[in-house]
Amino acid sequence: MSMTATARIVIPAPSPESTPAERMKRTRSAKESERVSASRTAAARQAQRDQIVLDNLPLVKAIAVRVHENLPVHVDLDDLVHAGILGLFDAATKYDPEKMVSFSSYAKHRIKGAILDSLRQLDWASRDLRRRHKQLEAATRELASELHRAPSEAELANKMGVDVERWRHMMVDLRNVGLVSASQRPADQDDLPAPDFPAAPELQPDSMCSQQQLRSALAVAMKALPERYQRVVALYYTNELTMKEIGGMLGINESRVSQIHKTALEKMAVVLQESGIRSSAAF
Repeated sequence: MSMTATARIVIPAPSPESTPAERMKRTRSAKESERVSASRTAAARQAQRDQIVLDNLPLVKAIAVRVHENLPVHVDLDDLVHAGILGLFDAATKYDPEKMVSFSSYAKHRIKGAILDSLRQLDWASRDLRRRHKQLEAATRELASELHRAPSEAELANKMGVDVERWRHMMVDLRNVGLVSASQRPADQDDLPAPDFPAAPELQPDSMCSQQQLRSALAVAMKALPERYQRVVALYYTNELTMKEIGGMLGINESRVSQIHKTALEKMAVVLQESGIRSSAAF
């Protein structure tokens, strides 16, 4: 008996079409995966940038010191270092290793540029003093020509339209930035010794002692804070970084930095109050 085999072809049933809800769910899932991936990539780049900044801080100090050597004594080195650190952050953010240039070579220009920019801003702030200095020189020349002698401080003050007390304050400001000599005296006091000028209030011995005591008390209060809180307070008040810059360094957002800052101050206030200190007026 013969049998004939019949081939059977099985055609798979078409899969049911996805519903709009399912498609939306898959889209959301894909977007969430992309967001997480992008967030991890950004965090890794930020961590790499922060490490580069920490590794190159000595470069900032070296450049700031070299620039400072050629500046007037009233320019603060710490201000230059702070500006240089901002330049270093900028360099670390924009550095492209594919251009085959070492980071230190690239960063040097950014750091020095940031320092010079800060000096130009300082220059804008001192223009008013230079204008006053030019007015003083012009008034002195005119009066000396009219009187055939060096004018007195009362005559100079009258010429510049201010009272003697205001004129003396102007002279102290000009001396502080090195525009006039501290030994310069009016003609009517030429036979007297060089004048003594009072130090700024913060440089008075009792004030300096009080500030040192306050700093010591704050240092004790700082030790009661968690390490991260201490770092936020130090970066904000000592390094004078903005909360956005601090957030960039610590890998947290600006609002979290603000939260930590507020909590840190509250904890420090409690410690200070327990020590009997309720106000800086106690010093």
